[in-house]
Amino acid sequence: MRAATGTAQVIIPKGTYTLNEVKFLGPCKGQINFRIEGVVQAPADPSAFKSDAWVVFETITGLTVFGGGTFDGQGQQAWKANDCSLHFDTCRLLPTNVRFNFITNGVIHDITSLNSKMFNLFLFGGNNVTFQHVTVTAPENSLNTDGIHVGRSTGVKILDTTIGTGDDCVSAGDGTKDLTVSKVTCGPGHGISIGSLGKYDNEEPVVGVHVSDCTLTNTANGVRIKTWPNSKPGSASDISFIGIVMNNVSNPIILDQNYCPHAICDKASNFFYLQPSRVKVSGVKFENIHGTSATQECVIISCSPAVPCENVEIGEINLVYNGPLGPGNSTCLNVKPTFTGHQVPPICVPPNVGTTA
Repeated sequence: MRAATGTAQVIIPKGTYTLNEVKFLGPCKGQINFRIEGVVQAPADPSAFKSDAWVVFETITGLTVFGGGTFDGQGQQAWKANDCSLHFDTCRLLPTNVRFNFITNGVIHDITSLNSKMFNLFLFGGNNVTFQHVTVTAPENSLNTDGIHVGRSTGVKILDTTIGTGDDCVSAGDGTKDLTVSKVTCGPGHGISIGSLGKYDNEEPVVGVHVSDCTLTNTANGVRIKTWPNSKPGSASDISFIGIVMNNVSNPIILDQNYCPHAICDKASNFFYLQPSRVKVSGVKFENIHGTSATQECVIISCSPAVPCENVEIGEINLVYNGPLGPGNSTCLNVKPTFTGHQVPPICVPPNVGTTA
């Protein structure tokens, strides 16, 4: 296929097949259509893998992956062996279900990623790539199984997609530019996230991430921006979350520049944890976000004291907490937002001060 011109097609017909790790490597001279109608299953044992990905498409211009079929990662055994929450610097990276490296003009539609051992779909170095009508399914207790992760890619769209998993439904890493996320249904999972940012040297800016018309149900977070404390320098700007429905979501709106979930940050006196993030966050808009919160803190905007957030806009917000602790509230640190419309609960007002709208 690398020498053929015109359109070439790979077809996996209906049925169930076992597939070891494989790489479809370009460059190719023509359009590549990968049609999967059946179910392909990865080896269940993580030790069968030599790399960090099961199926890889790499260096292809003009790729379409479609067909209604399923990539089944058979990740149950791997989740039990995942110790990254305890040893995040040294743990072994388990294989991603399907990885797309350096894809230009790609469309991935009408496929399912099931029970990946780690990330489900991972795009790196992409340009003009669309995910549409994709389904991602993994249980809530499957560690590090992000639904669709985008890194160092430009002009990406994630549309009309259903994701339920054990980590972020959609995550945007450093170098993401011009990302559109629209009409995504998320749950279970950790929400729709930018980051985490600032962990590594020479991270590229995140610019232009726009999330709209999404619904999140029973997720551990809602819409989120997260950066590490004691971080490397970086930036995230031109970000919007508009028209989001929250159904019993913990932390529906959270901008956390002290993100540190691992054992290294368990103690408040820890030197690492106490150092501020150096990732500059600016140009962020939250608008028309409504529904129910599973936690009392409906809105958390916790910015870095070293590089406070700038140009944060908060529009119409209506998030209701009906738990035993009283009405919902908000937290704001190192930020001076501008407001339009009404906010329930009052945003950037200390608890028991002011009235709900």
